[in-house]
Amino acid sequence: MTGYSFSTPVWDGSTWVTPVVAEVRAAPKANGPEDQPPGQDAPAPAEWDQIDWREQEGQVRRLRQRIFKAAQEQDWAKVRNLQKLMLRSRANTLVSVRQVTQRNAGRRTAGIDGEIALTPQARADVGVRVHQSRSSWKPRAVRRVYIPKASNRAKLRPLGIPVITDRCHQARVRNALEPEWEARFEPRSYGFRPGRSCHDAIEAIFNICCGPRARRVWALDADLAAALDPWSYCSFADCAG
Repeated sequence: MTGYSFSTPVWDGSTWVTPVVAEVRAAPKANGPEDQPPGQDAPAPAEWDQIDWREQEGQVRRLRQRIFKAAQEQDWAKVRNLQKLMLRSRANTLVSVRQVTQRNAGRRTAGIDGEIALTPQARADVGVRVHQSRSSWKPRAVRRVYIPKASNRAKLRPLGIPVITDRCHQARVRNALEPEWEARFEPRSYGFRPGRSCHDAIEAIFNICCGPRARRVWALDADLAAALDPWSYCSFADCAG
């Protein structure tokens, strides 16, 4: 019908009636981030303790599993899309802020800005700022302190302490990158791996070296940090360039 529109009056048998057009809303994205209404990127301070943390952690865990599976299948385009989805995820922001400000042992240690978040209101405020700056945040300088070495208490080693917002963003990015690299790492790498410890390395060494027919009966202990020093007797720095 030429010239017809949804507002054109129609004849119902006795009179002309203008149709009522109902408001049409787009369906939510099935594979998008946890969309929230404008202005609700993170919970209000009074709602921090009412968040369903099991649900939020479940969303992050399921997305990490999808990234891990895609990396195992070497579907790198899917891996990148899922990682971008993780970085936009509201659940990832909430879980990361909770990990940094509520669970970590260093939650009472401030960076150069002196900020810590030990109350629900402060944690909610950090969550709002982190989620709103997820694509525009620029890291700040770390606070340099010196702590005793574990092997020799007389010596000190430098330690850089980031500001609390930087730590939250680092936790967000870790949830996006860690599943991919866990699928690509060597199976017998135990340093700084989630769910692994020195006991797993001890068990692997025992299983390889035990028995009368074992062929690998030696272990190499190397201090690579000292080998990288310019004044080292055999320095890797001489091979650079």
